[in-house]
Amino acid sequence: MHFTNLLGFIAASLTTFAFLPQVVQVWRSRSTKDISLPMLVTFILGITLWLIYGLLVDAAPIYMANGITLLLNLIILRFKLKYG
Repeated sequence: MHFTNLLGFIAASLTTFAFLPQVVQVWRSRSTKDISLPMLVTFILGITLWLIYGLLVDAAPIYMANGITLLLNLIILRFKLKYG
């Protein structure tokens, strides 16, 4: 594996899994009152575009990280819509 891909995977892992504690907290507390819905929706749209871009240019660190980040943020969005 080239150094640039390794660097990409490390960076992608760090930024992706930064959302895991938020998902766990929302899941346990069932509270999303302090999370802005417009920010969350905008972020999800951006992640979706990054995912599409990563697939188009065949950049595994980009599409893998954004696929996982999208999933984590869709979980948060689900809780936001359900619990406000």
